[in-house]
Amino acid sequence: MQSDPVHPIDYRYGTEEMKSIWSERSKILRMVEVEVALLKALAKKGYLSEEEVNKAEKVAGNVTPERVKEIEAEIKHDVMALVKALSEEVEKVSSEAARWIHFGATSNDIIDTATATQLRDSVSILERKLVKLAEVLVEKADKYKNTLCLGRTHGQAALPTTYGFRFALWAAEVARHIERLEELKPRLLVGQMSGAVGTQAAFGEDGIEIEEEVMRILGLRPAIISSQVIPRDHYCEYVSFLANVSATLEKIATNIRILQRAEVAELMESFGKKQVGSSTMPHKRNPIDCENVCGLARVVRGFDEPQRESSILWEERDLTNSSAERITLVESTVLLDHILTKMIGVIERLEVNEENARRNLERLRGINLSEAVMIELTKRGMGRQEAHELVRKAAMRSYETGKNFAECLIEDEKISKILSHDDVHRLLVPENYLGTVGRKIEAVKKYVEEVTARVKSG
Repeated sequence: MQSDPVHPIDYRYGTEEMKSIWSERSKILRMVEVEVALLKALAKKGYLSEEEVNKAEKVAGNVTPERVKEIEAEIKHDVMALVKALSEEVEKVSSEAARWIHFGATSNDIIDTATATQLRDSVSILERKLVKLAEVLVEKADKYKNTLCLGRTHGQAALPTTYGFRFALWAAEVARHIERLEELKPRLLVGQMSGAVGTQAAFGEDGIEIEEEVMRILGLRPAIISSQVIPRDHYCEYVSFLANVSATLEKIATNIRILQRAEVAELMESFGKKQVGSSTMPHKRNPIDCENVCGLARVVRGFDEPQRESSILWEERDLTNSSAERITLVESTVLLDHILTKMIGVIERLEVNEENARRNLERLRGINLSEAVMIELTKRGMGRQEAHELVRKAAMRSYETGKNFAECLIEDEKISKILSHDDVHRLLVPENYLGTVGRKIEAVKKYVEEVTARVKSG
């Protein structure tokens, strides 16, 4: 009897595009593909004819997960079960080709090389979506480059900034992840055909050429050296990369959630006409996609440590990595793709309430521009530390009395001797204290365009 799905990835999380890469059927077919690539490499070296390999290739796709499981239940070895299932099919058309199946290979030659093809296809999807996210963030940066808002540090009022600057900050971070992925790919997308302990002894002097030919057929690089398994630092770097991206996505999602709070209301996730926010409070518009991103990002990062532990193997290898990696590689990849897809949708449809952003900025009565006053006093001859203390005291009086900050500044005789009434009011205009915001946004736009263009050009 078929059991109902248990894991939420089966029925709730993940895109079909990514899940299809990591499905059981996909894994088996990719392992068969590696076995066929080995036959082709052996044929090139004269072990068997290309004609016999062609016969084998035509029926190789007939291997089913069901038959592999059936054999595995008897012999208790997953790869040998696949080898037997493939041999059964090939034997029907070519006993000569069946004779050479899995020749010279060890289990992880097939497993790790098949995994490399999964990683290759997964990385392609992740890269495409990172590019998309960077581009939509840049679009928002350009659209809202002049949308003033209150900067906040420690959750408290700070200098003014713009929403364009915020979006640009996030876009640059995503672009760096794209660069990291480009740097990672040559180290990650490697396979092996190295035999029982990595020495390629069964192939003799043909070992390196056979391995290179198998990888050429599969579109991979051969590992420069491996034992019975690909060294797991390759996978550790990949899962750490996923964890790093997840942290960026959670940071963006967290800030959107903060800025969607009722008392701030500057950003808002889109909300469908029939969407329900609460089972008991009909008015609710909850940032559920960002909350989903935050929750699952933590799960992705949780796979970083078990993957690192899986790199600590005895001598040429033991089996402690195998069970863990059936989970770590699959779930971290599927969930990162899921939240990356979510974040693209959130940013594309994000609502920016410019009126509320301006209202929240003006509500402070200029007090958040205290630095501008201090800097101007210093420029006009006052010591920086004295200027800091005078402006600080004026700010505290504004807090305590509820007076406008400008009034509290002008009341101070030392300040009013240097700065006129008009000077003070000019200094407290937020548009006048944005520094290089515009140039920084343009620099990010150029950077993102260069990074994404490199990826798109291949």
